[in-house]
Amino acid sequence: MSSLLPRSLRRIVVTTTALLGLAVAGAQAADTVKIGLVTALSGQSAKSGEAISRGMGLAIDEINAKGGVLGRPLELVARDDEANPSKGVLAARELIQRVGVVAVVGGLDTPVSMAIVPIANQMKVPFLGPWAAGTGITRNGAADNFAFRVSAVDALVDEALVAYAVKTYGAKKPGMILVNNAWGESNQKGLKDALQAASLPTAGIEKYEANDVDMVPQLSRLKEAGADTLFLVGNVGPSAQVVKSLDRMGWAVPVVSHWGPAGGRFDELAGPSAAKVHFVQTFTFAGNSSPKATAVLDALKAKYPAIKSMADVTPAVGIANAYDATHLLALAIAAAGSTEGPKVRDGFYKIGTYQGLIKTYEKPFSPEQHDALGPKDYVFTRFKDGEIVAVTN
Repeated sequence: MSSLLPRSLRRIVVTTTALLGLAVAGAQAADTVKIGLVTALSGQSAKSGEAISRGMGLAIDEINAKGGVLGRPLELVARDDEANPSKGVLAARELIQRVGVVAVVGGLDTPVSMAIVPIANQMKVPFLGPWAAGTGITRNGAADNFAFRVSAVDALVDEALVAYAVKTYGAKKPGMILVNNAWGESNQKGLKDALQAASLPTAGIEKYEANDVDMVPQLSRLKEAGADTLFLVGNVGPSAQVVKSLDRMGWAVPVVSHWGPAGGRFDELAGPSAAKVHFVQTFTFAGNSSPKATAVLDALKAKYPAIKSMADVTPAVGIANAYDATHLLALAIAAAGSTEGPKVRDGFYKIGTYQGLIKTYEKPFSPEQHDALGPKDYVFTRFKDGEIVAVTN
């Protein structure tokens, strides 16, 4: 039919058809429910950012296979914050204002998350944390709080660290070696409170900068003060430097750590002594024979062919926290019947039961409780042959 039209009209028809096709494609793209992810996708913690992205991606595939949310597919839009709070804030603003995400999932670092939360509260868009444990992320004092978390909480982790040190090592005078940032400050307060509750003194509190490569001076002061156990708080690189500094000193003191060592190549960076560090996690695939864990691990191997062994899913905690968090977010959107921020926030409070990877959640959130996991969900682990395995006493 079009061949009978004058050439000029044929061009108009073709152009109009092309424009209509682009419009339809744009409408289809706009019809997705976009979830923003701001996390470290490069640098020493990239493995953890990858784990979060994989956990979210797997959950989104499952949700979309069942029809999505509100009849629309979910779409993940990720940004690399490079572990930098300023870059994290810029990424969050772009995702909220330009991309139009229904929620921002905040990744690894407490300083980055603490910088993003005020933006989320101001713009009334839910923030959901699958890793950063800083107590103030969810307990931020805002009258209108949009921050939720499926992860550990420093105040509760610190109680668990103290209890573990006493039970496992008979600690009587532990010392602290902490990163000098907001995460270190959060744990300094939590550990001091936990030690006071246990009627234990501290041998001292030492801080280090994230780029320090020699912690011998700080550790020497703790040794001279009589520390019989060390509480370690730091990400992969500096945690490895602490272990290597202990080796140089020849000081075989027990190290009980927050989960920073799980975030990357800690066992490679720290050397053989990495296996001596016991650290907290919320989940491990190793030794986990639950049907849900088996099904998720099989799905991960199918979706990501690079996963050949258990070592390739380290850190499993990033996968598990992000997987459960994404499913809970989808349930909140469904309960809200809307993608509007305030309604989705209230939708979190309406979630009933969800059989997740970490546990079965029963009303995980309320206006007074924005953390879905607690001390009963923590497990102590260590590295063994490249894998993170549960400690067996």
